[in-house]
Amino acid sequence: MIIFDNHFHVDPFKGLFLEAVKQFHRAGGTHLAVVYKTAHDYGFAGMKAEDFIEAMDFHIKLVEKINKETPVKAFAVVGVHPAEFVYLAEKKSLEYAKDEVMKALEYAQKLCLEGKAIAIGEIGRPHFEVSGEIWRASIELMKYGMALAKEADCAVQLHTESFTEEKFRELGKIVKEVGIKPYRVVKHYSPPLVKIAEEVGVFPSILASKKAMMEAIMQGNRFFMETDYIDDKRRPGAVLGPKTVPKRTKAFLQQRIFTEEDVYKIHVENPEKVYGVEMEE
Repeated sequence: MIIFDNHFHVDPFKGLFLEAVKQFHRAGGTHLAVVYKTAHDYGFAGMKAEDFIEAMDFHIKLVEKINKETPVKAFAVVGVHPAEFVYLAEKKSLEYAKDEVMKALEYAQKLCLEGKAIAIGEIGRPHFEVSGEIWRASIELMKYGMALAKEADCAVQLHTESFTEEKFRELGKIVKEVGIKPYRVVKHYSPPLVKIAEEVGVFPSILASKKAMMEAIMQGNRFFMETDYIDDKRRPGAVLGPKTVPKRTKAFLQQRIFTEEDVYKIHVENPEKVYGVEMEE
């Protein structure tokens, strides 16, 4: 059985790295979208485009190591986290930060075009209070990343503030404005609003907590499961632990909350459609 976690971080310095991936595998997991953390997490200054570019190359190497040294099939997701843009804008200037992040996002697009990554991400808007000008610039950068993904015909993973039905509708308008294929826009850390997401043309990636999964599956199976595992020994199991997606999937199948068709759709058909990858060897 193929089991895919759509948003998983690894950290070779502060975390378990390969051991976390092996825990995922031992629990029954087979495929991972391994999402870039931040340049800082990877030991780079995050003060110019080159720092982000080097951090993305470093991330690609981590994913290659997972593929070489574990039985799990890992896919890379690369971009510039919104918090990195905020940090840079506050340290330097808004215009400088915008230019550097745009250059870095162009490199993320290149990695997708070369087949080294499957999506640009996580990009988007900060989840904390910022000034109006930083907020507006974050939206511009999110649109720029989406436009680059449209051009490359690849997906984007979006990091945003907490989402509601109203926020989904607002994002739906942006998707239309940019003209990117609706199923290519993944809202990471999504609430279980499966029907609304489909209506506005966004693909929800939902935290695999019991409550959220129960709510999601009642509305259909057009979603991803994710842990947003951050791989930090100081915060073990944050956001959810590496075994959560396989354990929850198998338990829900056993309890007949998920059907076999649901599992196939969530873990095979959805990633194949959104990311254009082969899940079955």
